[in-house]
Amino acid sequence: MTYAIETHNLAKTYRSGFFLRPVVGLRSLSIHVEQGQIFGFIGPNGAGKTTTIKILMGLQSATGGTATIFGRDHTEAEARRRVGFLPERPYFYEHLTAREMLRFFGQLFDVPKDVRNRKAEELLERVDLKRWGDVPLRKYSKGMLQRVGLCQALIHDPDLLVLDEPMSGLDPVGRALVCDLILEERKKGRTVFFSSHILPDVQALSDEIAIVIKGELKGIGPLDKLVRHSSNYSDIVFSGDIPGEIPNAKPVREEPQGHVVRVAPEHVKDVVTFLYEKGAVVVQISPERVTLEDVFLSELEKSAAVDQKRMGILA
Repeated sequence: MTYAIETHNLAKTYRSGFFLRPVVGLRSLSIHVEQGQIFGFIGPNGAGKTTTIKILMGLQSATGGTATIFGRDHTEAEARRRVGFLPERPYFYEHLTAREMLRFFGQLFDVPKDVRNRKAEELLERVDLKRWGDVPLRKYSKGMLQRVGLCQALIHDPDLLVLDEPMSGLDPVGRALVCDLILEERKKGRTVFFSSHILPDVQALSDEIAIVIKGELKGIGPLDKLVRHSSNYSDIVFSGDIPGEIPNAKPVREEPQGHVVRVAPEHVKDVVTFLYEKGAVVVQISPERVTLEDVFLSELEKSAAVDQKRMGILA
């Protein structure tokens, strides 16, 4: 299978400070992105997400490993011609209007004049900027620039979209618009590789997700692998007075329907039986699902614990 993106032991080390000490940006990153899927790339600030994207786009060189785009080395211009790219902080010539800018980028990709003019109008319509098409970009808000940046990434009908924080600076309406656009591009058979700090959007959109922390891959796979569908616990709502403690249950709150206790999955049956024997009425049992945010925070905690242990050993 030819992957849209594939990296093998990709590494990046910077030299920083007066003594040029090495700083690891990426450490043996190996991922593959199948064609036609939406791939979410998440991690805290400084995790290596933008570094990875810059290497793929030829804006930085790797210090180790390999990366390919549709089976070609990522440094080949022909490979990147199939890519539409939106950087984290897009910058455009501010004196140009959106229409002029899109036609300019279309010309860079050798899109015929009549096609690029038509595409520019279609894309401005898709991101709700058509009425602003003749306004200089210096008058655009950050969110508007983000949306016109998406248009330039699509002007040449790429097979792969690489989007670094595409929801940055967008209001809720703009976020919904971009999410719809990403889903529409997948329906057309395109591959979308995007990074974001907005985890609910990543969870809603992505077919697969990679979690990167401090340059290392901490988890990768489809949602049903990373976001486990088994319950962490269940909330049991019941009415009636129960004297003393309930074995294997933790009281959490009171609701109009009654008392609420939290129970691990393996103890739900025992707790329900106990309540029934005590004369209580079980109103509701609500399994709590693990979210992508839960998984992400868990990986952060594990990473912090490893660092603390390492510092303790060094001390």
